[in-house]
Amino acid sequence: MTARQLIALSTGVFAFAVVTSSCSAPKQSVAPAPTPPPAQQLWGDMKPVVSVKELMRDMIDPASDYVFDAIGSVSNKKGTVETSPKTEADWDKIRWGGVMLAEGAYLLKVQRPFAPPGDENNSTGPDAEELSPAQIKAKLERDPVLWNAKIEALRNVGLQVLDIVKRKDAKELWDASDNLDQACEACHLEYWYPNEKAYLQKLTKQLDELYGLKALHPDRTRTFGMEPPK
Repeated sequence: MTARQLIALSTGVFAFAVVTSSCSAPKQSVAPAPTPPPAQQLWGDMKPVVSVKELMRDMIDPASDYVFDAIGSVSNKKGTVETSPKTEADWDKIRWGGVMLAEGAYLLKVQRPFAPPGDENNSTGPDAEELSPAQIKAKLERDPVLWNAKIEALRNVGLQVLDIVKRKDAKELWDASDNLDQACEACHLEYWYPNEKAYLQKLTKQLDELYGLKALHPDRTRTFGMEPPK
């Protein structure tokens, strides 16, 4: 056997041994990747406790008073009395109002009844002033985009108030108060007592012609779903 044949034979034996070793080696198992933990969920869907009417009466309306009452000017025989925030406690109250308006407005996105059981608003009789809960619901369902737009308008005022509190700019509270008035009244005239829209527009026009009070909103003191002031 020649040297070349011995080299070829040795190479073949070595190659065979390698292949045999590879084939007979036990396969290593690959551990599966750990399963990621499930995303944390809320405890459950939001469940309303009160109706829209009660939410407005007991939360949104009191919150708005923190803004309305923070700035003002009253003239009488003794002179003019102006109200504006002067202390940290004054600004704290305004901040409370801004927070409740900004956060509380979104509670109106949670589906809930529009009035307590058995409460039909002032919706009966030939001269009914308000829509019934069923009528309000039907109106909302026909155009949910409008309902959400009214909510965003109210929330934006809350955000405006919070920004004013950060800068402690008392003068801008006049604009915030007027914006809040318009946001509230625009929603009420759309969903609660729409029949008064034409009357209030006529009254505002007359007052504007007489006194030039373009920013006047004569029905600002009326609360949501309640009787108009006598």
